[in-house]
Amino acid sequence: MKQVFSLWPASTAASPDPAMGGMPRWANPTRTGQGRFPPLRSAQPALLLLLPLLAGAAPRAGLAGWIAAVALLGIAAALALRLGREMKESAQGQDALFERAGISLWREDWSMVGKAILSLRQAGVDDVLAYYVARPDLARKLREEVVIRDVNAFTVEMMGVAGKEALVGSLARILPNTDQTFDQWLLAISNGERFYRSEAHITRPDGSVLDVLFTAELPDSMEGFRDIIVTAIDVSGYKAAQARLAQMETEIARASRITTVGTLTASIAHEVNSPLAAVLSHAEAARRWLDRPEPNLGEARSAMASAVRDGLRARDVVSRIRRFLGNAPRRSEAVDLAATARDAILLIERELRAAGISVHLDAEAGLPAVLADPVQIGQVLVNLMLNGAQAMAPVQGPRDLTVRIRGAGGEVVTEVEDHGPGLDPAQLPRLFEPFYSTRAGGMGMGLAICRTCVEAHGGRLWATSEPGAGATFRFALPARAA
Repeated sequence: MKQVFSLWPASTAASPDPAMGGMPRWANPTRTGQGRFPPLRSAQPALLLLLPLLAGAAPRAGLAGWIAAVALLGIAAALALRLGREMKESAQGQDALFERAGISLWREDWSMVGKAILSLRQAGVDDVLAYYVARPDLARKLREEVVIRDVNAFTVEMMGVAGKEALVGSLARILPNTDQTFDQWLLAISNGERFYRSEAHITRPDGSVLDVLFTAELPDSMEGFRDIIVTAIDVSGYKAAQARLAQMETEIARASRITTVGTLTASIAHEVNSPLAAVLSHAEAARRWLDRPEPNLGEARSAMASAVRDGLRARDVVSRIRRFLGNAPRRSEAVDLAATARDAILLIERELRAAGISVHLDAEAGLPAVLADPVQIGQVLVNLMLNGAQAMAPVQGPRDLTVRIRGAGGEVVTEVEDHGPGLDPAQLPRLFEPFYSTRAGGMGMGLAICRTCVEAHGGRLWATSEPGAGATFRFALPARAA
């Protein structure tokens, strides 16, 4: 089903400035960013700067100079009062807008994140997302450095708390490990994006979870990271309705499959019963010809030939059905594996969240497409991710599932890595055999179907593991020729 929002928003980054050496726009030390108050729209600042000079010249100008200086000082006092009043009114107006807006607003300090990313970029790390995907503990520690400084009244109501003090503090208190959007914040900031928009789920102090849509204008200077205004729209109702609709679609598809299976079964019974009945009839006739006091060998041979002919007809029926139900790709098209992986994560997001799984997606930029059936490849990814999630069920603490997609020698290689107990080396040779399972109650068909599907697309699927250090499943598909 179509997703209205996305965990992976489109890029809004401006073209990199060659003078900045590819660094994000906010890393320019000459940028000061916009302060909280707008620039004054009159000559009042210039007059205020000239007043001390005029006052200093007054003693040399005699009585008239003193009178002019006093007058100017009076004007300066009036201007100062006016400036103070305007700034106070501006601050009050902004505070009133912040508090009375009918939408959830958060004031957050991301300065430590900006400093950390700047340090990495200056150290030559261009792919900041890949750096933190490989070091999830560092990403979690960095998330704890993000500080919620203030929230408005609407946020207090949305989060179901008595006051702001329940929310002010580290972002990690409300953004759980299972949310994947912090990685996207890091990517957007590293790329110098102008805006950030993405789905997320946050944890309320009472333990309940809200699905929200976060939006924020990202800063254009280091100073701006100290005060980022984030809006949050509660989309829990929409997501619940979307889940119900998806469940209804699943039930409709299931009913359709049941109907199809019933029709197919009736067709098979009709197609196969006819030649089998003929075989039985010819065999019975041949036996009667042979049981006569004087066996008629010619008629018996004819009856047996007819039985063989109808037996071959039954075999052909079964062969046609097997070809119809085979795993060869039905529809091949240019498939973006990064987009397919994102869709697969969205498809099982709730299952992963319920299992406490943090998913980290690291897709290499500029990947070539592969020629495949997107539905089948999506199902392979879903199966491998769910297997990884189930493998980490006994793990205490963070459960990180990493999906990496890389180009390698004319192929696109996808890795699904879990941090579970790993596999016994003795299990690896039989891992993809039908009906072989390492889990109690497992059917042992998932990996066998995955390998059949990948190989039908001209690819290969394999697994590596170290006991106690998790398992990694990889599949490689040929890159589509340009």
